[in-house]
Amino acid sequence: MNNNLKGLIIINCKNYLEVAGEKILQLSEIAKDISNSNKVQIMLAPPQNCLFYLSQSIKLPLICQHIDDEKIGATTGFIIPELAKSYGAAGSLINHSEHRIEHTHIQNLVERLRQLNMTSIVCAATSKEVGELARLHPNMIAIEPPELIGTGKAVSKVNPSIITNSVKEAGRHSENIKVICGAGIVDKTDVQSAINLGSKGILLASGLIKSEAWQDKLVELCEGFEQ
Repeated sequence: MNNNLKGLIIINCKNYLEVAGEKILQLSEIAKDISNSNKVQIMLAPPQNCLFYLSQSIKLPLICQHIDDEKIGATTGFIIPELAKSYGAAGSLINHSEHRIEHTHIQNLVERLRQLNMTSIVCAATSKEVGELARLHPNMIAIEPPELIGTGKAVSKVNPSIITNSVKEAGRHSENIKVICGAGIVDKTDVQSAINLGSKGILLASGLIKSEAWQDKLVELCEGFEQ
């Protein structure tokens, strides 16, 4: 992340119908404009089939929602890092709570993304898991207690110690691993709390995607990085 930027927002679009069809392009354009005007890095994880279309349409960092540790060639139905990069992906979420994978595959994917100069964002459910994943030296670890995802109850307020403990666990292995947090983030106070606890950014989905006005909500979230 550029040190001149105030913070990081990763938007996971999942498979919500709110971003179906041309709506995903509308969201991308809003995210690009707000990122530039607020000096906050915004990364978008669109539905996988939109990657190439968006990469050709708009200048905004795109990442995969999931990536598979499968070989090049006869692996029907999987998306592999090498093809994802060719479609315009700058990195990928790995091990999201809705798409968990084995530790060996996480390790392999972090290394494959590193070799491709792509960003690895590995998700963890507990601070203990953060410590285990930090040994792999991904670019980022997203701490997301699954029981809070989509609830509107922000992890930064409901369980603040999981963020501080995650930052400590990651720091034991490398100062270069950025810890971000997700689950229940819906407004700027949630962001402020997360940043004050040591998080470098936020990962969110329904808190933005299902909001009534994407632009207003994104601007508000960016305000949370103002200290």
